[in-house]
Amino acid sequence: MTPKQILDSFSETLMQDERIFSSQERELVKTLLQHANAATGATPQIQQAVLRVVSSAVGETVAQRAFAVLGSNIVERIVDGTSLGDAAAKHTAYLSSVTNDNSGRIARLSPNPPSPSPGPQTPSSPLRDAPMVSPKPPSPSPGPQTPSISAKLTMQAKTAVVERPERLPAKCVVLEEFLAPQELAELTGFTLDHEADFQASEVISPTADKGTVNYDFRRSRVLMDLGRYEQLVLDRVKSVLPQVLKQLDMQEFNISAIEAQITASNDGDFFHFHSDNGNDPVASRHLTFVYFFHREPRRFEGGELRIHDARLEADEYVSEGNYQSIVPQQNQIVFFPCELMHEITPITCPSQLFADSRFTLNGWLRH
Repeated sequence: MTPKQILDSFSETLMQDERIFSSQERELVKTLLQHANAATGATPQIQQAVLRVVSSAVGETVAQRAFAVLGSNIVERIVDGTSLGDAAAKHTAYLSSVTNDNSGRIARLSPNPPSPSPGPQTPSSPLRDAPMVSPKPPSPSPGPQTPSISAKLTMQAKTAVVERPERLPAKCVVLEEFLAPQELAELTGFTLDHEADFQASEVISPTADKGTVNYDFRRSRVLMDLGRYEQLVLDRVKSVLPQVLKQLDMQEFNISAIEAQITASNDGDFFHFHSDNGNDPVASRHLTFVYFFHREPRRFEGGELRIHDARLEADEYVSEGNYQSIVPQQNQIVFFPCELMHEITPITCPSQLFADSRFTLNGWLRH
């Protein structure tokens, strides 16, 4: 077979998989090209320019979707204990090359934290995500205050039989351009269309059977029904999971359940110092992911994800005063172990419009 015949055969295989390129999308591209040809007439230069633009957009979308499907298949086969042979080796090598290409910009981390700015006060009995909070929260302050570096950031002892480490050093993996541009645009549109379905974020109290709203500890809104976008992001997460776990120095694990939600944070919203698996209902959470997106141009500031170096002190984890700070960037995703102590700094959004919020599609993989 000639190289063109091989490429045509490969393209035909991709087009037949509805997960990669649906029949509706094929018809849409065909209609688009027909209209473009009619509009440009007999001008070959313009026709070629249109073809290049459409080809680039289609190629990027198809490549990312094929990558996600392949990665998901490999992860499932690893979990099933199937031998992967050369295919796994080649895929792992490709993942490694992608990660290495991004290594120069892999975190936008600040190991030496900047001076703290005004924000929410540290709770006397801090929470965990879905956070455990004190049944007797402190009296509300005039406004949220960011805890100073010298302030003691604490967490109640985790209910578990395993021995907890003395230190929890901050670590994470950040990947850029996680979704294709079309997928990002569609997710943003879906989120804005469902503004009325967002509910106040809850925290879990050790004395309550269900979550409660407590604006002294956490303020934001969440959407639990993500439609088809939940599976889209989870498939992509699974496709990069082996490489992410390797960089975090974590063992591969069987995923027993996955949680996901879209969080909208607007003017004055925040989330205090906490971990994501700090009490019994969420103890099996193992890996956290946070995908950032927003409407362009961005109309908010703040909302940094700060992952702290923490140490065990009197059965509570306290900040050592250092943290890694990830500033939200469009189409970026962050992975880190659920037990790490972290916070979301206050958001400033002058318009206070929902559409101008800091959005995340965040979730947890349980083992």
